[in-house]
Amino acid sequence: MWDYSEKVLDHYRNPRNVGKIDNADLIGEAGSLACGDSLKLYLKLDGNKIADAKFQTFGCGSAVASSSILTEMIIGKTLDEAKKITNKDIAEELGGLPQEKMHCSVMGHEALEDALKKYYGGKYEENTPVETSDKIVCTCFNVTENQIWEAIKINNLKTVEEVTNYTKAGGACGRCKGLIKDIIDTYYKGLNKAEIKEPLTATQKILKISKVIEQQISPELQKDGGDIELIDIDGNKVKVKLTGMCQGCKNAQMTLKSFVESILRDKVDTNIEVEQV
Repeated sequence: MWDYSEKVLDHYRNPRNVGKIDNADLIGEAGSLACGDSLKLYLKLDGNKIADAKFQTFGCGSAVASSSILTEMIIGKTLDEAKKITNKDIAEELGGLPQEKMHCSVMGHEALEDALKKYYGGKYEENTPVETSDKIVCTCFNVTENQIWEAIKINNLKTVEEVTNYTKAGGACGRCKGLIKDIIDTYYKGLNKAEIKEPLTATQKILKISKVIEQQISPELQKDGGDIELIDIDGNKVKVKLTGMCQGCKNAQMTLKSFVESILRDKVDTNIEVEQV
């Protein structure tokens, strides 16, 4: 038995915005009945804003819940705002999904993406890596190389099993598992090459650290009532002060090391050390 959140169960038992919009401005589709899950998403626009959204789906409870929450997430948003929604956002809005059911959130994202492509045209896919194509990798579930690549990129997938959980690719006959492993390896080889950069100057490093704290770390801490203040930067030593709910928290040191320091090492320099003052 899967461990579902109360929100997943609520949207499965009482799905919102089920049905069809006559004369819809945009329609997106994902999955297929032959593969076991399918979703059709209808959008009605008011200018560049989504005035209404409805869905028709065939699939498990997670597919129904993911489609239902997605319509609530996008109604009232502009198309540019909706464009930024990922399958991770859908799953998080539901309070999480079992790993084996993450492909349902991916299907919701793909249906939204399919609808928006018809509005944005080729510009929507301007960041698609040149290494990928629309060729079918998993013939059992009709999953393309682009879909696998996108799932790896958005969700930081590193194993074939994870790709199967998120896309269903490799979940039937398994003959494509070697190809999936090749795609994973190709993605991370390209990523590692892209991350080889010229060393930052002292000024550049200070500016980048400040920007990462302001734009990425601080907003996350604020979600739990805390915050962070940058006090000083001396080479790779970054001195900060945790404030709000983070101040005096018994997990403050863990927050500094596992969250703040981890992000700064990932985004700026692997040798950064964070200290609380």
